Amino acid sequence: MSGTTKSPWIMHYDASSCNGCDIEVLACLTPVYDVERFGVINTGDPKQADIFLITGAVNDQNKEVVKQLYDQMPEPKVVVAVGICACSGGIFRDCYNIIGGVDKIIPVDVYVPGCAARPEAIIDGVVKGLDVLEKKRLKLREKEGKK
Repeated sequence: MSGTTKSPWIMHYDASSCNGCDIEVLACLTPVYDVERFGVINTGDPKQADIFLITGAVNDQNKEVVKQLYDQMPEPKVVVAVGICACSGGIFRDCYNIIGGVDKIIPVDVYVPGCAARPEAIIDGVVKGLDVLEKKRLKLREKEGKK
């Protein structure tokens, strides 16, 4: 990450997890980890989000919701799959209604493995997502003819 970047706005969505990773995502916002001190803001509005943080495997019922949320986010955007279920389907992979990891539905930029993923790993994934976001932002500017 180089230079100054704007505060990343993160939207968290629980696809179909056991809530272990969701608890760890919320732990990132508590005073122990306090990611807001770095400017990270948790939002529920996809139109204002830069980073899509998703936990849990994708199933038939929520695949359209995941697609809609992703499509509503402005470019550039980054998807961070948190936990082994979001990465590959995890232990639910062979269930009848599970499609698999998030990358079966939308492109994923950063994978954060773990069951449940630790807050430090989630924060590290978000920081890696910021690098990807900056590269996408530069690429978008070049495409538009601005530098």
